[in-house]
Amino acid sequence: MALPHRHSHGHVPPDTPGGDRKLIFAIAVNVFLTVAQIVGGVFSGSLALIADAIHNLSDAAALVIALIARKIARRPADANHTYGHGRAEMIGALFNLTWLIFIALFLIVEAVERLLDPQPIEGWTIVIIAGIALAVDIATAMLTYRMSKTSMNIRAAFIHNLSDALASVGVIVGGALVILQGWLFIDAVVTLVIAGYILVHAGLEVPKVVDILMQAVPHELDIEAVANSLNELAGVHDVHHVHIWNIDEHRRSLEAHVVIEPSDMQKMETIKAAMKARLAEEFDIGHSTLEFEFPGKTG
Repeated sequence: MALPHRHSHGHVPPDTPGGDRKLIFAIAVNVFLTVAQIVGGVFSGSLALIADAIHNLSDAAALVIALIARKIARRPADANHTYGHGRAEMIGALFNLTWLIFIALFLIVEAVERLLDPQPIEGWTIVIIAGIALAVDIATAMLTYRMSKTSMNIRAAFIHNLSDALASVGVIVGGALVILQGWLFIDAVVTLVIAGYILVHAGLEVPKVVDILMQAVPHELDIEAVANSLNELAGVHDVHHVHIWNIDEHRRSLEAHVVIEPSDMQKMETIKAAMKARLAEEFDIGHSTLEFEFPGKTG
């Protein structure tokens, strides 16, 4: 049996082993740091330090998921996945963002309990370990920053790293205030701030990922504007039944019915080429399926 005809439908994400090596190094560093923070948090009695450690462990897990999704996304199209595997990165991003929200809610519960029942804290242990954590967090964030600009999957992992760096700053400030002022409650307050920061950033990213998975119209495009632009082309009588969605983060697709006059039948391929060029140049739509009809015969 012959295999179905397959198109490339845009680019396949490039094989970038250098980026993968950066992620693997970041994973190893974060696992080591997590162990150090948990030990320090237990000995110092700091919930904020343990919270930072849990978040750091989630950083490592997020990077592992991002790495796996990245590798899957680079697989070429096949008979069962004719658009390729690009949405694997969306799934990885959604998983990581959902996990971030869960962590934030867990930290809020723990912080409220600690506010109601403050515990003794060893400030110097907190400051030293959090200082080491900050250096590692900044290094990890720098490793993923460039890749995060073009990938929601890596951006979700980067948010983990960035929020962890800010959390380490908060833990250092909290430890200093415990040393200088004896404010035991500040540990829980810092934890609440960390949790709030995580919720805000995860909450902003989740709708973007869900929109792609739900095949929503890209937010910067307007279907009516796209149709009107195509209607301006010579030979196009009308464009309707327009559907636009993201195949993945970097590729858009369009389906539409195009009405032309019977007298323009011989020009159909020329009209089609002009429409595809307009879609690519003006709206960054690289794949389109156009069904041509005559007036009064629309489907």
